[in-house]
Amino acid sequence: MSFIVNLVLGLLFGVGLVVSGMSDPAKVLNFLDLFGTWDPSLAFVMGGAVITAFIGYRIVFKRPKPVASASFHLPTHVDIDRRILVGAAIFGVGWGLGGFCPGPALTATSLGAAGAYAFLPMMFLGMWLARMAATRKVVTTTT
Repeated sequence: MSFIVNLVLGLLFGVGLVVSGMSDPAKVLNFLDLFGTWDPSLAFVMGGAVITAFIGYRIVFKRPKPVASASFHLPTHVDIDRRILVGAAIFGVGWGLGGFCPGPALTATSLGAAGAYAFLPMMFLGMWLARMAATRKVVTTTT
């Protein structure tokens, strides 16, 4: 049941990305181009998403548990550390250079966007490198 719910929600998210134009990297890059071909429509899409999430969280967290899971799975790590800041910076630079973030990049592949085929392997490589860096053992020597 949980797989089906997640699949349907993922497809709904993907359709929303296509309908809103967020799977088009030119839309994102034009939003970031304040002194050129600036397109403010992305701000409206983000604003709509924030409002929807705000209302949705208020409704969902009144329930004792999620519909498709035994319990809520919320993050427990809330510190802002170097890892969070560096990760956010890398994400932002990648988003600004490529015009994609992970969801729209996956959606864009189904639309045949050539840039997504270059972006996705690098995204997965970056995810793998981040995982390797996070799990590596720090070797200390004592003299």
